[in-house]
Amino acid sequence: MTTDHPLSAPALDVLLRGRGPALLLAHGAGGGIEGNFGHVLDDLAQDHTLVGPHYPGAGGSPVAAGPLELDDLADLLVEAAVAAGQDSFAVLGESLGSAVAVRIATRHPHRVLALVLTAGFPAADPVLALAARVIKSLAADGRWEDVARFALVSCMSPADLADLEPADLDAPVAQTLAAIPPGMTDHFDLVSRVDVRADLAKVSAPTLVVAPTGDRLVLPESSARLAAGIPGARLLELPGAAHVLSAADRSTWLHHVRAFLAALPGAPALPGTPA
Repeated sequence: MTTDHPLSAPALDVLLRGRGPALLLAHGAGGGIEGNFGHVLDDLAQDHTLVGPHYPGAGGSPVAAGPLELDDLADLLVEAAVAAGQDSFAVLGESLGSAVAVRIATRHPHRVLALVLTAGFPAADPVLALAARVIKSLAADGRWEDVARFALVSCMSPADLADLEPADLDAPVAQTLAAIPPGMTDHFDLVSRVDVRADLAKVSAPTLVVAPTGDRLVLPESSARLAAGIPGARLLELPGAAHVLSAADRSTWLHHVRAFLAALPGAPALPGTPA
C-alpha cells in the first residue's frame, strides 16, 4: 500500500491485542486507550488486531517537547500501526481522536479502510472551546482536583450524576484525578486549535459517525457536522449517552460498529453481527 506522507520510527506507547483485520484506535484528549475503549477491547480483540497508540503525555508515551500538531499526531498513529505490521486498517476515533482519524484518512488515504467517529468535532464548538479554556486555566494554576471535577460533570450524563449523593462525589473525583495523564493540557491545547473542516469532503473511506445526544462536552451538532461533511457518511445517534459512554451505551455502540465493519467490502463475517 502507498501513503501520501513518509513515515519514520514510531515513538509512542502502543497497546497491541488480538488477531484479524486491524483497528487503529485514536483516543480522546486527557484520555487513553483503556479509558476510552476499555469496555470493548476484549470483545473486539477476538477477531481484530487492535493497535492503540497513546498520544504524547498519555499512557507510557513521553510528554511532547512542544505543542502538539494534528499532522504529526496523525502520522505517529499510522507509524505505530505500520510498525505493528498493519499496512491498512479501520480507524476508530473518539472525541479529539475523531479529528485525528479524519486527518489520517486524508494524509494516508490508501491505508484507511473505514472510519468510526464517536463524540467528534471538525472544529471546537463553543461549549468545547470554553471547556478547553477552563481546563487549561485550572491546570496552569495547579488546580488539578478542580480539573477532575470539571471533567466529571462534563463527561458523565445528567442521569448518572443524579443517582449520586453529594457525599458520594469524592470517590469518582479521586478516580478521575488519578486518571488524568501528564499531557492533558497539551491535548486540550490541540483541541482548541483543531480544524478539519476542509478535510471532510476529501474523506473517501466509508464512515460511521456516532453522536451521543446527552454529550455535555462536545455538542451532538458537532457530530452532525462531521456526518454532513463526509461524503456518504452515516450518522447514528445514541439517545441520552454522555461524552464518555457508559457500559450500556458502549454495548449499543459495539453492536452498531460491528455491523458497520462487517458490511465493509471484503470484510470477513464477524460473530454476533446481524445477517
